[in-house]
Amino acid sequence: MFEWYDFYLYGSLAGFIASHFFSGVNETTGFIFALAAFAVGFIVRPLGALIFGRIGDLHGRKNTFLVTLALMGSSTFLVGVLPDYASIGIAAPLILVLLRIVQGLAIGGEFGGAIIYVAEHAPAAARGRHTSFIPATATCGLLLSLVVIMTTRSVMTPEAFSHWGWRVPFVISVFLLGISLWVRLKLHESPVFEQLRVEGALSKAPLAEAFMHWQNLKIVLIALFGNVAGQAVLFYTSTLYAYFFLERMAKVDGFTATALFGCALALSAPLILAFGWLGDRIGRRPLVIGSAVLGTIFYFPLFGALLSAANPVLAHAQQTSPVIVRADPNDCSLQFDPVGRKRFDTSGCDIVKAYLAHAGIRHRTDRLTAPGPARLEIGPTALIAPDPATLRDEELAAAIAAFQARAQQALDAAGYHSGANPVTINRPRVVAILVALLGISTISLGAYAAVLVELFPARIRYSALSFPQNVGNGWFGGLLPAVAFAIVAATGDIFAGLWYPVIIAGSCAVVALLALPETRGRSIR
Repeated sequence: MFEWYDFYLYGSLAGFIASHFFSGVNETTGFIFALAAFAVGFIVRPLGALIFGRIGDLHGRKNTFLVTLALMGSSTFLVGVLPDYASIGIAAPLILVLLRIVQGLAIGGEFGGAIIYVAEHAPAAARGRHTSFIPATATCGLLLSLVVIMTTRSVMTPEAFSHWGWRVPFVISVFLLGISLWVRLKLHESPVFEQLRVEGALSKAPLAEAFMHWQNLKIVLIALFGNVAGQAVLFYTSTLYAYFFLERMAKVDGFTATALFGCALALSAPLILAFGWLGDRIGRRPLVIGSAVLGTIFYFPLFGALLSAANPVLAHAQQTSPVIVRADPNDCSLQFDPVGRKRFDTSGCDIVKAYLAHAGIRHRTDRLTAPGPARLEIGPTALIAPDPATLRDEELAAAIAAFQARAQQALDAAGYHSGANPVTINRPRVVAILVALLGISTISLGAYAAVLVELFPARIRYSALSFPQNVGNGWFGGLLPAVAFAIVAATGDIFAGLWYPVIIAGSCAVVALLALPETRGRSIR
């Protein structure tokens, strides 16, 4: 729980991190950069899995735990005291990324080892219930991070929190690190590992045995594409992406979004244990497949309902006054600028779409029915975009400013720029929808850990299990927020990012149906 508290802090505070460490680019690109730096910690997780998985198979589970925890905790503390871009320039984001890499390496060796350690102590008939505590406490770590953030925000002004208060949750993690190290020093080695050591059955080359023999590599691939990838996208869609969606797309203020999401997490966390117990009764495979199918079917309607419940004015504006860009598609560029140097004022279409992307307005692009300048339609209101071909630099800048002012007035009148009114937020409905989203992911969370342990032999379990676990959660899941928001920025559709988890979850359901065996009842010794 403490380790995942550390890891989730970054995701929950990505908006503040973007403003302090990526302030050299525009707001949208800076936020995507912050999410990308968050994703860096996930990208390196498979490398951490290989490094610490090998150590765990050769030297034991307990000592590996101590190393990963120390790396994780110290990196989190340093994020809290790291000077920002305004103080040390480009060195700030570079050091931040380095710290995220260290965190990623540590968590890559941590989660698989924790699953194995618990499973190798658990009674065979209750292995699903026991291992389900691992993802459940990860969820509690996210909840703890939200509680600390919300408490910190409540005792200071929004300006103070934005300026320096966001660092407090990172700094106080050093106390959690001390408690965690004390607990881990009390642990005993896994009985399964001790038995292997006594019998002289430890693998001398666990990585080669796990990945160079097709019989084992095939299981690794099935575990990744038929189990972990689906669980990962379901989990990160229902947690971090749903939280970002509530705050940035539905425009709910940060404190309210944190409180609502925290309530939903508290209600849904016990479901992970319930589905772990159910997996011990009916098997793991139906839960893995069912969770992926439910996510594929219900994500779009649930996120649409979430917008309506959180910001009914904005949802009504999108229904009654849709925003349409009418232009020649050949004049429209992809609205994503990763280096902050691309100009979006060389065509009327780019001028319109750049403004909408910066403002976070959902829109679609239609082809002009007849040749002419690009225009922006907001319900019945139509605005003609400036034509860069007919204007000089000074005239073009003035024309763009005037166009944006008219667009701002039209969008305000239609209800697009209104933040979620605290009076109109349907809080019980928002929490219920968030619980439904989280509930879909808890089905697979309760089962997938036991599946991983039961798929692999004990002598290579740490190495073989950790790799698909961390590729799935590190790459497929960890990249989800950055990829999804990049899709949203590029398309103008605030729901388009959901295609990423829907396609992966659907594919995982197919692979699991065709190739994933039922593992309940297998011996893990």
